[in-house]
Amino acid sequence: MSDFTTSRQYMVDCQVRPSDVTDLRIIDAMLAVPRENFVPQSKRLIAYLDLDIDVAADGQPKRCLIKPAVLAKMLQAATISETDRVLVVGCATGYSAAVVAHLAAQVFATEPDPALANAAARNLADLGLANVTVSTAEPAEGDRAHAPYDVIVMDGATEVEPHRLYEQLKMGGRLVGVFATSQPPRATLIARSPADFGSRVLFDATAPVLTGLERRPAFTF
Repeated sequence: MSDFTTSRQYMVDCQVRPSDVTDLRIIDAMLAVPRENFVPQSKRLIAYLDLDIDVAADGQPKRCLIKPAVLAKMLQAATISETDRVLVVGCATGYSAAVVAHLAAQVFATEPDPALANAAARNLADLGLANVTVSTAEPAEGDRAHAPYDVIVMDGATEVEPHRLYEQLKMGGRLVGVFATSQPPRATLIARSPADFGSRVLFDATAPVLTGLERRPAFTF
């Protein structure tokens, strides 16, 4: 096996499986997707570490691939089926969208940085993942043109309630992400019903806050 193939196996065996991820479809997807292809050349050697890896160009706002175990646990909670239409918001260079593409029928991914959105589209095309469409958009706005979705995956954290994303869920649809609306931050599942949106805390987690989902500063006089 290549060094990266070995690193990918270690990531699954030492980070993903010990985090109670038992869905074999997710495990197979994470073994199949070459995470090193989604990080800058200078960071390839750390591609499989238990880290949020910044993939933005120098001087640009931080954009990260979130920790593999956090992503895997959220995807497991979302129970993505082979017929689902999924929106991934804040996809950065496309790693999360690539993993989801192995689980769902159709994937729509958004990224606010045009250069990273273009990189994501190239990375996904290079892997032959034709069921993913990438567009440039703010994470908080989602992708209304292709709504509604069975599942929405937030590839990062939010410090505010992402109401525009909630509205793009189908009835019975699920949204997963890291909610830093209070302390400590927690990965949370939101489910839409005819009456309301229900929430279930999944586990404590941290992740970089997605662009446009930051808490507004409180002004005092």
